[in-house]
Amino acid sequence: MDLSPSRRKAIKQLMWALTPGIQGMAAAKAAASPAAASTRNVKPIKIGQIGVGHAHANKLAQFRQSADYEVVGIVEPDEALRKAAQSKAPFQGLPWMTQEQLLNTAGLDVVLVETRVAQLLENAQACIEAGVHIGIDKPAGDSLPRFKRILYLAAAKKKLVQMGYMYRYNPGVVLLREFLQKGWLGEVFEVHAVMSKVVDPADRKKFAAFPGGMMFELGCHVLDLVIGVLGKPANVTGYLRHQSALADGLMDNTLAVLEYPKALATIKATALEVDGFDRRHLVVCGTEGTVHIQPLDDPKMRISLSKARGGYKKGTQEVPLPKYSRYVGDAADMARIIRGEKTTDFPYAHDLAVQETLLKACRLDEEGKPLT
Repeated sequence: MDLSPSRRKAIKQLMWALTPGIQGMAAAKAAASPAAASTRNVKPIKIGQIGVGHAHANKLAQFRQSADYEVVGIVEPDEALRKAAQSKAPFQGLPWMTQEQLLNTAGLDVVLVETRVAQLLENAQACIEAGVHIGIDKPAGDSLPRFKRILYLAAAKKKLVQMGYMYRYNPGVVLLREFLQKGWLGEVFEVHAVMSKVVDPADRKKFAAFPGGMMFELGCHVLDLVIGVLGKPANVTGYLRHQSALADGLMDNTLAVLEYPKALATIKATALEVDGFDRRHLVVCGTEGTVHIQPLDDPKMRISLSKARGGYKKGTQEVPLPKYSRYVGDAADMARIIRGEKTTDFPYAHDLAVQETLLKACRLDEEGKPLT
């Protein structure tokens, strides 16, 4: 689809108007709880899924378990992937169909796009053009112009685009957003984030297909959080290294430095760290306090405050958090947004800033090609 400059400007303005930057923190906190799924007598949202090739395609299980949704079918044109998935619990008993059949299902509301990364955007665009809301798994491909077109179309059609960054509804992250909204941390001047693990040789080969390596594959999850705290950076410097003895070309030791007028942020992602899940963390330092969340998958939260705030005392303390299950909050929040009960906390402009920053951190141009 070719958009004229005037049309692009109009839709860009629409994007900003449709989705305020930071709203509904209390609603987001409620949605992050597994108990938040609607139990009211309302019509379930009809949802389908395209693809099972993404590493997080199994998230469909959370939607199947939610009273908010009716899963109408799943698409996977690759026979080998389809056969492998049919015996797995998240997909058992579901109707398998073509993309055309799914997108023409009467009353279809939303589609999760869970293909391999290289096919995410083409399928997401087809869904938006068909007039349904979408969930796109991460990262948003490697073509920035195509991702922009999807966002412009979604804005014009007033459709939700929910990215699959898996820590948005982590209860510690939700509470951090509340602290920031209330100004309890003062002016943020420093953010650190780490997202690493040991990657086996087979997956290393898959990840090496993208020049950004582990920053592209894993770093994007915490980059989403950093942009949520500080916004789009003024400057981005990426450091990509291959450290392993394996000659697979994977950039397996990566670092990004994000510069802001009054803050610095660092993001680290590797394929080498033993027990890396345990050290995945987000640290936000402000002039009035610090929040440290570690690990991210089974979150523990420690805060340090310059003065008593709300029910929290001055000084350093541990903050108890509820058990976190990935994608439960995503599913609950998506339902509330589709039903018009709230606006999204992650507007199109946020997702665009994340993708622009990610490509820069991976030293890639707008079409995902290495910068010379």
